[in-house]
Amino acid sequence: MPEYLTLLINCPLVIAAIFIAGIGGTFQYGYCVSVMTSPSTFIKKLVNKTCVHRYNLALEQWHLSLIWSFTVSIFCIGGLIGALVAGSLISKYGRKRCLLLNNFLAIVGAMLMLFSQTAMSFEMIMAGRFLCGINSGIGLSAHTMYLVECAPRQLREMVGVTIATFISLGKFCGQLLGISELLGTEKNWPWLLGFIMFTALFQLVTLPFLPESPHFLLFERGDRLTCEKALKRLWGNKDYSKEIEEMLKEKAAQQSVRSHSVLEVFRNPTVRWQLITIVVFFVTLQLCGINAVYFYSFEVFRAAGIVEHKLPYAALGTGLCELSTSVAFFMIIQSTGKKVLLFRGYVGMATTLALLTVTLYLQRYLSWMPYCSMVLVFMFIFFFACGPAAGTVSLPGEIFTQAFRSAAYTIGCTINWSGLFVLGMIFPVLVGKLDSFCFVIFLFFCIVAGVYANFLPETKNRTALEIAVEFNRIHSKSEASQTIGFPDHNLDAIKTCETKF
Repeated sequence: MPEYLTLLINCPLVIAAIFIAGIGGTFQYGYCVSVMTSPSTFIKKLVNKTCVHRYNLALEQWHLSLIWSFTVSIFCIGGLIGALVAGSLISKYGRKRCLLLNNFLAIVGAMLMLFSQTAMSFEMIMAGRFLCGINSGIGLSAHTMYLVECAPRQLREMVGVTIATFISLGKFCGQLLGISELLGTEKNWPWLLGFIMFTALFQLVTLPFLPESPHFLLFERGDRLTCEKALKRLWGNKDYSKEIEEMLKEKAAQQSVRSHSVLEVFRNPTVRWQLITIVVFFVTLQLCGINAVYFYSFEVFRAAGIVEHKLPYAALGTGLCELSTSVAFFMIIQSTGKKVLLFRGYVGMATTLALLTVTLYLQRYLSWMPYCSMVLVFMFIFFFACGPAAGTVSLPGEIFTQAFRSAAYTIGCTINWSGLFVLGMIFPVLVGKLDSFCFVIFLFFCIVAGVYANFLPETKNRTALEIAVEFNRIHSKSEASQTIGFPDHNLDAIKTCETKF
């Protein structure tokens, strides 16, 4: 058995943390992204029925489409707000407590959507989606920081992949529960929207039994005793005096550096390349074309001869492909590394998009071409799941030191939510103007991200301080001590400091 799997098995509470934090964390985000597709007809019917009941007015189609678009997009607005406040909340209340309190937003939002049909109020769906968006915006940051800081350094890459795995699991569950045999019916669709109440309740009940992040306890609270107790609970009942001392060395190297705000991160030249890295990969995460591929997958499936009422089941295949790829990469990430992961993922996606542009154009002329397009759709999802999806979300926690980490997550998640909202607004226009050639735009972003990934320092089995030194060596001609913002006499501590985080 590989050494890292043995280490994981010997840390049962880390496994519990992965599952408990994930089911109430990024799972909520993935579920809310995919769940609105199935009940769209029923929700539009409720909107029209409500207006007729209240105002004796039947809505025109464009009015209905506008209300529907706003109902879907308000989730992104909530997510953006959640991302903006997440950093300060996580620093103030801690990772664990922030996750716990965040569940109340999901529960209230789910209850509003659950009773929207009974109350004859589509506005309750909007309010519920908005609250769930805030929940997801906070949860993306809090879940990621909690897991990365709870796991031993040797397992950090593997644990980072699980963050994307639970997003994929949420998407798949949203698709699965949305089929007509389960909750995708006119009678049961409110339960489909309100399902996240149960996952939030699960985390609310189980998370209190897990310890707070040891990293937070020592760095933010200065509580060495509680930090050591948390380490023993998470990693096993051993002597962690050496690890504590190494962590204290890291803290000493940063003792003159307080937690920075988002604005200070943008102004600070010592983390410029880390900031550029976050911007490049979080922008490309939304502009890599994954949403466009999912959109065109229905057209590809239709052209391949799949009848209309079977399309939701074909869509389940795309969700299952993303989920299974993410789970598989959970097992091999330790031998791969983040740099290789991102580079291969984006190169594979760029190649697939180029071929997909050609096959979508030719399928109107060649009867067998839709089958090629179908294969390429699944190939693209495979490369996305084992590249950007697996490697981007946890990146801020790996390349930024403690002083910048909360602000870095805020920046990354804000970019993610803004990109999701903007793409939702402009994508229909792009499709109308460019048709399948819209993939050329996404192809450009994939190429840029792939080239940039090739010059990244590797993060595997390295501390944030060591990665900061590596960024300095690659991108700067100045002294390492000046670049990462620490005094010269602490440079040796920075180079030799190797903690479990």
